[in-house]
Amino acid sequence: MSEEIKIIRNVALAGHGGAGKTTLAEAMLFLAKVTTRLGKVEEGNTVMDFQPEETKKQQSINTSLIKYTHNKHLITLMDTPGDQNFFSASKTCFPVADCMAFVIDGVGGPSAMTEEAGASAREYNLPGFVIVNKLDRERADFITCVESCKTALKQKILPICFPIGTEDLFKGFVNIISGQAYEYNTDGKSSKIDMPPEMADDVELAKAEFIENVAELDDDLLEKYLEGEEISEDEIKRAFRKGILEARFYPAICCSATKMIGVDIISDIIVDYMPSPLDRGDWIAKDANGEDVIVSPDPDAEFCGYVFNTIVDPYAGRLSLFRVISGTLGKEGNVLNVTKDTKERFSQLLEIAGKEQKTITSAIPGSIVAVSKLKATLTGDTLTGGKEIQIPGPKPMPPVISFAISPKTKTDEDKIHEAVRKILEEDTGLALHRNEETRQTILSGRGLVHIEITAEKIQRKFNVGMDIEVPKVAYRETFKKKIRVQGKHKKQSGGHGQYGDCWIVLEPLPAGSGFEFVDKIVGGVIPKNYIPAVEAGVKEASQHGILAGFPCVDFRVTVDFGSYHAVDSSEMAFKLAGSLAFKNAAVDAKPTLLEPIMKISVKAPDDSTGDIMGDLNSRRGRVLGMENEDDKQVINALVPMSEILRYAPDLSSMTQGRGTFTMKFEQYDVVPPDLAKKVIEKVNSEKA
Repeated sequence: MSEEIKIIRNVALAGHGGAGKTTLAEAMLFLAKVTTRLGKVEEGNTVMDFQPEETKKQQSINTSLIKYTHNKHLITLMDTPGDQNFFSASKTCFPVADCMAFVIDGVGGPSAMTEEAGASAREYNLPGFVIVNKLDRERADFITCVESCKTALKQKILPICFPIGTEDLFKGFVNIISGQAYEYNTDGKSSKIDMPPEMADDVELAKAEFIENVAELDDDLLEKYLEGEEISEDEIKRAFRKGILEARFYPAICCSATKMIGVDIISDIIVDYMPSPLDRGDWIAKDANGEDVIVSPDPDAEFCGYVFNTIVDPYAGRLSLFRVISGTLGKEGNVLNVTKDTKERFSQLLEIAGKEQKTITSAIPGSIVAVSKLKATLTGDTLTGGKEIQIPGPKPMPPVISFAISPKTKTDEDKIHEAVRKILEEDTGLALHRNEETRQTILSGRGLVHIEITAEKIQRKFNVGMDIEVPKVAYRETFKKKIRVQGKHKKQSGGHGQYGDCWIVLEPLPAGSGFEFVDKIVGGVIPKNYIPAVEAGVKEASQHGILAGFPCVDFRVTVDFGSYHAVDSSEMAFKLAGSLAFKNAAVDAKPTLLEPIMKISVKAPDDSTGDIMGDLNSRRGRVLGMENEDDKQVINALVPMSEILRYAPDLSSMTQGRGTFTMKFEQYDVVPPDLAKKVIEKVNSEKA
């Protein structure tokens, strides 16, 4: 059975959005005769982008999988999203790939999401190769692109071919190792041609550099190379594969997916040089004590699988996609979900091919399969035959933007939370919480487009309409002046009346102090059992503020005098007295509006830091400092929350998608008077 595992190749097409990953996948499937026509993203008829939201946006939103055979090898192709809005769907899939094919736009070069994909490759020590696509476009440049990839991917890049012709004259390439030139026709078929004479010197130099890099991996080859002996093509290929499998470098090839140039050699590279599950070797799991456990790709071992994707279908139920790491799985059976500590049963084993599913009878290590209707299993869970070990998965990418969501109609009100909960099961980039202060349900995601697409998906899958809006800011109120007032509640309406009387001192406290209540009653002018009622009245009234209804903070109330009635006094009467006292005091204690201040850390390239700092200053931000991290700058600043509710798209625009940020609540601070007036007027008009 190990021979069956040897022929498996699991490849993730990774890189930034618009580089042509889906178009390239279509070309590869067409050449492999999986499809009879060449699908086009623009026409919405590709095998990989089949969801309505994907055809509408003309971009990948989810990771799509399909299998095909090439030279008696079984290749699973994973077409991952490259847009930062949906990159969380890529990150969950990278661990189950055995190698990465980085698809790079030959015009624009690598971008932020290419860097993110490269970081994942390093994290899991995955081999890879670079495909410089769109070399038929204006201003495309293979060599410039390769140089940029060295920085973006933090890896040595070895070109193994040179393009023949540039821009719209791009027609083929020269194989650096063999020196053979190839020209392509419109069907993607290549024919051998003579190398253009003007390329001979460049190819010779590139070949010498290539052989030197490869020879360094083998002492015998290095000795041969240094002594000027000839190294055979087979020796070069063996050392070349060794270097790839050890992730010592990434080979780079030239391509135009739309013109079908260079597409045919991609499958050859995958089969000849990329790793099988056996080449990848052991996985590291954790036992119940957090100790490392080795899991080998052994078909005779106990089953272990890692769930990397979840698809929710309102009719078919939940579909769990996972990779078999060890053991052999039959067409039905029981498994243990170690993460959830629950047993699961499946009655059908499935293979995914784009939007199609087909039943299979077994799965061996390296197989990527799916089962439906598991009750508790979600993305990131580990399934085993009974052994309590877990495969660590990638951490979810933190949300960067939040919106308040609400049902479009009354009929959607009951269904919206269930619909959102189901979407959260398949999208790890989303987070949901309820803000009790603003009484809003907040959906957070990777960008505005991410939230909008989620709303469309919920409408399509569950027939639930969802409105999104910028969330309200949870302001606070406080006081600047110390004041002493009376609160008296007296009511007589036959029989027992109501009587409560207290004097309080309201005074401001330093920021972050919260609320303090002090009892300074002497002589029993207010009985001890009524003091907590006064405090409760003050607390309750302070939650509704005085300026615009926001909770009051950072103040002390001292009750120091009052009176009571032996018959008419009660806890309720003193609670009302405390409430009245607070309201009377608050009006004259110089009430002030406070706003939440967020600590933001922006990570971006050097050349963007000036624009970012200028922008943060324009948002009333205060830059705290700057530090180096990797090859980027991290700018730390304090910024009012109201100014950065929609910061994500602005940062993306300033940095061409290369900037990322995190933020967390830091403190409350006073709102400038002119802005406070506008906030108060707006809130009160909305209430009215």
